[in-house]
Amino acid sequence: MNDSVWYISHGELILRMMVSALLGGVIGMEREWNHHAAGLRTHILVCLGSATIMLLSIYGFAGYTSEASVRMDPARLAAQVVSGIGFLGAGAIMRNGNIVKGLTTAASVWVVAGIGLCVGAGFLPGAFFCTFLVLVSLYLLNKWEKVW
Repeated sequence: MNDSVWYISHGELILRMMVSALLGGVIGMEREWNHHAAGLRTHILVCLGSATIMLLSIYGFAGYTSEASVRMDPARLAAQVVSGIGFLGAGAIMRNGNIVKGLTTAASVWVVAGIGLCVGAGFLPGAFFCTFLVLVSLYLLNKWEKVW
């Protein structure tokens, strides 16, 4: 077994990918139940894709760490996810006169990408707490807004 910071076991890799699919799916279910454009499958795919990119960024280039001229920057691919996911979210936003729809869906897709990056990096407490807060925001605050 390799104890290097640049190594991850196959079991841990699979676990992180499964956790990202689960957390993205939980948020996607809320969107699905409320009949929004980006539902279960979209949120699972965004979260899983982000986790996979983060895993690649941290562990996918482990074979090059011993090279003298190689500098590892695990945040580089993650930064591209953060900016790139905005294009996917922008596709969910529709404007009809003064009415704008899809902003919350776009935001949920964006935050699910962040959750996926957390899971991929092994920052599971942050991923779980963020998922909890997203669900509070989407479900409970939606109910509260309807009352007021």
